[in-house]
Amino acid sequence: MAPTLFDIDAKPGDLIEIFCGMYHHWAVFIGGNEVVHLIPSTHGGGDLCELFTFLDSSKVTVRRQKILEVVGSNRFRVNNLLDDECQPREPGIIVSEARKMVGQERLYNAATHNSEHFVTELRYGKPESRQVQTAAVIGGVATAGVAIAVVGAALFSAFRKNKDK
Repeated sequence: MAPTLFDIDAKPGDLIEIFCGMYHHWAVFIGGNEVVHLIPSTHGGGDLCELFTFLDSSKVTVRRQKILEVVGSNRFRVNNLLDDECQPREPGIIVSEARKMVGQERLYNAATHNSEHFVTELRYGKPESRQVQTAAVIGGVATAGVAIAVVGAALFSAFRKNKDK
């Protein structure tokens, strides 16, 4: 079922998290049922949540759009994820700065300059991406698991060689 404006209780300056499978797209709510967010400069329309749309682009444009145009049929929610750790900036400042950025072209990098970095910098004054941090932890755990398996196999092999002598 497509989302409606009744599904969201956003106030100006709130962060909107849009669920796009493994990737989450982020926008900042500016009032009037509008958000400001990043869109690939090469985007020709269609579903923004296609991760490859972003991975294929090193530049994005700051865009102002109706929230339902951005979320399409994807699930979304208000998620001011750092409010417990950081003091949010004043809503008027967040909205004013977001509006001033509309039309700007910016560099995009999934690890260091993604849509979550963009909105957290607007709301908190510092860019942060929890989804990047989570991916790094998962990647680190997987790498550690492989390393332990390799070391374990080497030790087992060495033990067998010594036992066979």
